[in-house]
Amino acid sequence: MTGPAPTLPLAMATRRLDPYSLRLFASAAEEGSIARAAAREHLSASALSRRIADLEHAFGVPLLVRSPLGIRLTDAGRLVHARGLQLEAGLDALLREVQSHDGRVSGLVRLCANESSVIGFLPERLQRFRQAYPEVTIALQERLSDEVLRACLDDATDVGVAVAHAVPAGLDAWDFADDPLAVLLPAAHPLAGSDSLRFAEVAQQPLVCVQSGGALDRQLRERAAATGLPLQVAVAVHSFDGVARMVEAGLGLAILPRSAARAYAGAPQFARRPLAEDWAPRMLRLYALHKTPRPAAVAALIEALRA
Repeated sequence: MTGPAPTLPLAMATRRLDPYSLRLFASAAEEGSIARAAAREHLSASALSRRIADLEHAFGVPLLVRSPLGIRLTDAGRLVHARGLQLEAGLDALLREVQSHDGRVSGLVRLCANESSVIGFLPERLQRFRQAYPEVTIALQERLSDEVLRACLDDATDVGVAVAHAVPAGLDAWDFADDPLAVLLPAAHPLAGSDSLRFAEVAQQPLVCVQSGGALDRQLRERAAATGLPLQVAVAVHSFDGVARMVEAGLGLAILPRSAARAYAGAPQFARRPLAEDWAPRMLRLYALHKTPRPAAVAALIEALRA
């Protein structure tokens, strides 16, 4: 005679993991504060704290150490944070893939791009894409080129736009846009009378540099070292609009992508001149983790952005 079906112990049966609670826990871990995480997630602090307490009950171990100075993760909390982020990314990927099979091009596409592509090329192309595919939402993040490639390799973004590199194993790549380097200088500067400028001429002037440690900064420093020309960095800033303001104020010249020079320096107080060096040509590429098949919305965006 068949007995009753086995049942789970009560403690095991009630330990259901809620992806939403995991996301709230991740917010608390990243903010280092229940109150800041609650504000980020548009919840009351008590509601978020209760969700985390439920998670701790489900796992049977403390995930946070609470103090008047904030919170910190226990060893178990660090593990839950890391695995929870992986789980959330997997659920997002599942949602996008399912949406791609319903016959419509819809859903969310994550796009990660460097600053010159964001200001110089993407706005118009994304507008045309949105007109063609109104049911697709683009989540755009701006990052340095190296960070864009890492996000693609980690599957933290669906499509990346970055300065052309040797294509890492596991990624696909397509040309996106030509964006050669140019020199930005005040219109009244003595060098503004030249049709183009050599690096040796520019390197003798005070320079405004952008994104210390970024791809362009490294390239200029490598070229200076190779030619024995010390760079006279007057000021370093974090954005191309900051570069334009510093050049406008007369603090120095700048070498930057032509797209940035056009976007921020079209006013008559600036002059823009090509950088006459064989290393000045610069290609931007699209990158994406190799997948077969791709979600329809991702494939449509790649096709729309290709040069």
